Amino acid sequence: MTALGPEGHRKRLRERFLRSGLEGFHDHEVLELLLTFAIPRRDVKPVARALLERFQSLSAVLDASAQELTRVNGVGPHAALLLTLLPRVLERYHRDRWRSVTTLSSTREAVRYLQGHLEAERKEVFCILALNSQNGLIAVERIQEGTVNRTAVFPRLVVEAALRHRATAVILAHNHPSGEPEPSVADRQLTRKLRRLLGDLDIAVHDHIILAGPRHYSFAERGEMD
Repeated sequence: MTALGPEGHRKRLRERFLRSGLEGFHDHEVLELLLTFAIPRRDVKPVARALLERFQSLSAVLDASAQELTRVNGVGPHAALLLTLLPRVLERYHRDRWRSVTTLSSTREAVRYLQGHLEAERKEVFCILALNSQNGLIAVERIQEGTVNRTAVFPRLVVEAALRHRATAVILAHNHPSGEPEPSVADRQLTRKLRRLLGDLDIAVHDHIILAGPRHYSFAERGEMD
C-alpha cells in the first residue's frame, strides 16, 4: 500500500470505475471495490485475495452463502450480505428491465428474458414461457427445481401450467449450472414428449432453450423443432 494508505487506494479504485467502468479491473480489484462499501477504514486487498483463494473465482464468491463467506478472515456479516445481495439484485434488474416487453418474437429475445430468471441460479430450474397467439408473453412459471446437475420434470405439471395460463404456445427452458449448454439424452426425450402432449392440446412448443451462463442451446436454432 502506498503512503496514501487504504483510503487513497479506495479513492483510486472508485475513480477508475467512474472513468471506465470495470474495464481493466482484475477480479480481486472488483471485490476490493465492493468491500470498500462494507468494510470501513482498512485495507481490503488481503480480504479480496483470501476470498478468491478460497472460492477460486469471482462468480463463486458471489454465489457463496453468507455463512460460507464469513468463514473467510475479515469478512463480517455486512460484507457477506453485500456480496450475496448482488446476484439477487441482478436478477431483479433483468426482470424489471423486461417488464414492458410483451412479445418474444425471436430466440435472442427469449434468451435475454430468461437470463433474468435463471442466470443466477445455482441449481437446475425448469420453467416455461406461456405465450398467446401473437407470441405475447402471458407468464413465466417455474415448474420444478432440482440439484446442481439434474431436474426431474413431470410432464403433467408442464401441461397443467400451459392450460392454466391458456397459452397457445410455450417455450420450454432450463439452466445448466455446470456451464455446458449441450442437451442430454433426457433433455431431448423430454422435449419430444412435451411436444407430443401439448400438440394434442393444440399448444405449440416453439423452442426448448438451455442456459449455461452466457452460453445457450436452442433446439429451434439447431433445427430440432421441425
